[in-house]
Amino acid sequence: CAWSIERPPGDTAGCTFCHTSSEERCSTCHQRHQFDPAVARHSEQCKACHWGKDHRDWEAYDISIHGVVYQVNKWNPTEFDFSKKLSDADYVGPTCQYCHMRGGHHNVQRLSTVYTSMGMFNADRGAPLWKEKRDTWVSVCDDCHSPRFDRENLQAMDEACKDAGLKYTETFKVAENLMLDGMGEPMPKDLAPDWSGQHIWS
Repeated sequence: CAWSIERPPGDTAGCTFCHTSSEERCSTCHQRHQFDPAVARHSEQCKACHWGKDHRDWEAYDISIHGVVYQVNKWNPTEFDFSKKLSDADYVGPTCQYCHMRGGHHNVQRLSTVYTSMGMFNADRGAPLWKEKRDTWVSVCDDCHSPRFDRENLQAMDEACKDAGLKYTETFKVAENLMLDGMGEPMPKDLAPDWSGQHIWS
């Protein structure tokens, strides 16, 4: 939130479209004009908000093996029977709702593994709170996978986050050294915004 609060209104217009009181409304997921739980069980319902440059959740899911299985089979009622409650669902692959709303509960945050909520990139993931979250996720993934496979993938994600954090730190160190050497101006007046509309330095 702090990252967004200080930004110009034009930059946050897309954020406020979802992050207002509307996020607490049933129609956010269930659709106002077709209030049908079967519609809300499709992954595309999450895409309405969870996509784009600031949180690429839909893109990450859509190109993953889980997303591909969903896209290929979603119109086959024997593979994805959306008329069944989530607690009774037996999908050939996971949807967003199957994992994040496991059993049909409406607290999506309960099964969230957003790494930014885990503190610094290099923070110890062995803290009791994170162990509980990871154990819960393993219990979700082992509907289809072995617990060993689940834990190995969580470990791989940890390592990827750690590596990305180190590279991120190295990049800023290079930029800092350029500035100290007089090679880089942090915000020249004529510097154009980058592709996302943000200034390269702020």
